[in-house]
Amino acid sequence: MSATFGGRTGRQGRISSWLRARRPQEAPDGSGREALLLAAAEAGLPLAPAAHPAPGYRCSCDRVGCPTPARHPVSFAWQTQSTTDRAQIERWARHQPQANFITATGMVNDVLDVPLEAGQEALERLLAAGIEVGPVAASDDGRLLFFTLTRGTPEDEDEWWPCELDCHPETMDEHPGLRWHCRGSYVLVPPAQLPGENQSVHWVRGPEHPLPDPLTLLETLTDACARYAGQEPDHANAAWPLGR
Repeated sequence: MSATFGGRTGRQGRISSWLRARRPQEAPDGSGREALLLAAAEAGLPLAPAAHPAPGYRCSCDRVGCPTPARHPVSFAWQTQSTTDRAQIERWARHQPQANFITATGMVNDVLDVPLEAGQEALERLLAAGIEVGPVAASDDGRLLFFTLTRGTPEDEDEWWPCELDCHPETMDEHPGLRWHCRGSYVLVPPAQLPGENQSVHWVRGPEHPLPDPLTLLETLTDACARYAGQEPDHANAAWPLGR
């Protein structure tokens, strides 16, 4: 993915430095990993074990040509397996010390997933405006993840609204700009390791920040993504129900 933003390639170094300065350091015995996972669960994010990198840019699942190495759940039952139970997460973390973890979206939380530079611009604007942003994670493959409350499980299931921004694991390539992970989707939760040297998913703003309503962030994120793609934002034909 290109690191340019409106032709201004010079911002990439500043953004990378900004993110590195906020990357938490884990304890060498792995206790930092477990503490971060438990903090995510305590914030309400349901977790399940995921694959991890293997030598040669491969995936621990050993699937030949795995399309998403180290980025997918271990079990096909990840939606029902996902939990915030502290004892279960401790067991998983200790018995699978290399495993990444995913959080299933559309249960408690959604995730608005945007290109790194667009996300950084939006984050700066949101914080400057005094808007409650909530937890934010950076993925070293060039994405910024904004964790929000879910809008995917209303009390009346007939009110659930499909959105052109919805993103599921099988449709990731169709959403190079903003991806809205809701029902039936998942994302890696920090700390997670990606294939490649020193590539990871890590918190920029931790899970101690309350989850916001996604609609409080959406307009700023879509504006930033439109500029990232060299387009003008089109709020008249927005693909989400601003009135809800």
